[in-house]
Amino acid sequence: MAGRLWRLCNLLMAAFFGLAAAVQVNDPDAALWTVVYLVPAALTLLVSIKPSITDNGVWRSLCDLHSAGCIVGTVALACSLFAYAQGNILQEEEGRELFGLVIITIWMSLCRSSAKSPLGGVRLIAAVVVTLCPFVSWLYIYVNKEMRASWPTHCKTVI
Repeated sequence: MAGRLWRLCNLLMAAFFGLAAAVQVNDPDAALWTVVYLVPAALTLLVSIKPSITDNGVWRSLCDLHSAGCIVGTVALACSLFAYAQGNILQEEEGRELFGLVIITIWMSLCRSSAKSPLGGVRLIAAVVVTLCPFVSWLYIYVNKEMRASWPTHCKTVI
């Protein structure tokens, strides 16, 4: 049961990362963010198909390299938000990008650690929570018209 739930979480996260890459079309820096989301989408899809892939050296190297880049991006965006944010960080484009990088980093860490031992207990619960987080956030933002009203045009016209 835990193995199936882990695979389902990976499939849902691959879909989330894929959707996040797809909605970048109107963004001024779309190429960067598309790659940022497509890499974990591909890595996570592979884990959903074959969980033992996390033992593969190429998979682990790509995961580590991408996670390191996301951590650097997270620090840079956090510093920018700290210096320039004027309100709710979800209203700031950098805040939304920051949350995306944090989700990627956490998910890649969960995937990477799944090679050492089967995912269960607290880590499986964390995986389910992380999986639900972006979908619940998107639903909240979709329902909250006031939040979307102040967004730049390129965010309003996507999907």
